[in-house]
Amino acid sequence: MKFNTFFTILFLFTIMSCTQKDNTLAVDVYETSAAGNKLTKISNFKSVENASTIKLDTSKTFQTITGFGGAFTESSAYLLNKLSKKNRDTILQAYFSKQGANYSLTRTHMNSCDFSLSQYSYSPVENDMNLEHFTIKEDKGDLIPMIKDALKVSEDGFKIFASPWTAAPWMKDNNKWVGGKLLPKYYDTWALFFSKYLDAYKQEGIDIWGFTVENEPHGNGNNWESMHFSPKEMTDFVQFHLGPKLEAEGYGDKIILGYDQNRAGLKEWVDEMYRDEASSKYFDGTAIHWYESTYEVFPEALQYAHNKAPNKYLIETEGCVDSQVPEWKNDIWYWSKEATDWGWDWAAEDQKYLHPKYAPVNRYARDIIGCLNNWVDGWVDWNMILDRQGGPNWFKNWCVAPIIVDPEKDEVYFTPLYYTMAHFSKYIRPEAKVIGLENSDKELQVTAAQNKDGSIAVIVFNEGKEAKNFTLQFKEKEIAINIDKQALQTILIN
Repeated sequence: MKFNTFFTILFLFTIMSCTQKDNTLAVDVYETSAAGNKLTKISNFKSVENASTIKLDTSKTFQTITGFGGAFTESSAYLLNKLSKKNRDTILQAYFSKQGANYSLTRTHMNSCDFSLSQYSYSPVENDMNLEHFTIKEDKGDLIPMIKDALKVSEDGFKIFASPWTAAPWMKDNNKWVGGKLLPKYYDTWALFFSKYLDAYKQEGIDIWGFTVENEPHGNGNNWESMHFSPKEMTDFVQFHLGPKLEAEGYGDKIILGYDQNRAGLKEWVDEMYRDEASSKYFDGTAIHWYESTYEVFPEALQYAHNKAPNKYLIETEGCVDSQVPEWKNDIWYWSKEATDWGWDWAAEDQKYLHPKYAPVNRYARDIIGCLNNWVDGWVDWNMILDRQGGPNWFKNWCVAPIIVDPEKDEVYFTPLYYTMAHFSKYIRPEAKVIGLENSDKELQVTAAQNKDGSIAVIVFNEGKEAKNFTLQFKEKEIAINIDKQALQTILIN
């Protein structure tokens, strides 16, 4: 009897142990925090009574992810070329290798922009209607080498889309770099310009995935390179000139993204872009920026744009902490509500609430999560590299970048923004699907996506000043997780 009893108890204990083990969700957790973690793998979590819950639901799927990344600008490429080979390679590996952020979606500028060393155009000769003197020589010293070297580093490859800030002054009604509109007689010439650009970059071994039609078509306060379009003017240009020209030149597969400015103006633009089948044919999606507010995502506008064209791209093509000189090697500043933006000084009184002082990390993490939870499928940062002043920028429009360098001393500073971007770009890969979830703690900001290989990345942001505890549940399994105050976590389920 005693013998049988012993084995019965042993059998029951084994069953209970296996059951308990089978109910534990296996995860890898990476955290970046104000306390000093930098995409650090953490474990040994403690269960807490009455913890909140995050429950994943893969039966509910939303948008397909296009990618995450940053922009190749002349300023960034110029700085990269001023560094030692060791630091240059370190930065490229950090952004484009699998061991680094593994960027998958990038942007660059056509002609000069504010983050160029000077103003220039690929069509320098006036009245050159057929663009016989088209040249990308300005890009060959810095910009093209940076792109080529990034492509060498990237195992998975990445998409590149290009954006013009303005046509050459001779094509515009004000004959200036800043402001003004494209003269109708040059619509065909400007459409040819896009095709010539594709040809020239193809000869350099660089495949351009697509375009935005115009960076910030409302203008930018007439401060730096710009060219104005109304929604109808842009739609007409794409429908009757750019789209047909790219088709005729064998580039009909290139992506065309309309708008390319702040989210609050989305409705009037998507209504016009997708006004009928003939116009919709040429627009592959909508590009948006975040400068309307430092923390408001405008979910209603994003949802409207998605519902208007549910099978089209909706991509955040530019965002940065603007009008701000970056702090050098001061991690805590990036977690503090000290950064301002243009609206802090210049917004109308009834709009100032959209531009409070707001911590840079909070702004990035909050915005990307909010975008992913409202149908945005790609999110692209602005400059990848800037100097300690937040330039170079010919207009002195200083901004913050994830990596800051001191070229004179050959020093590199990976700000917390770099790790913030990597939480998304490294673990949510192209063609992932955003999935459903239930989150019982509204102070935690959460999104999740399932990659093509079946792995799931859950991003949790705790911007509060108190640590939090939650139970992550998936199917019949769960795990208790603790997240520090002011911390961002990626939880990977393989």
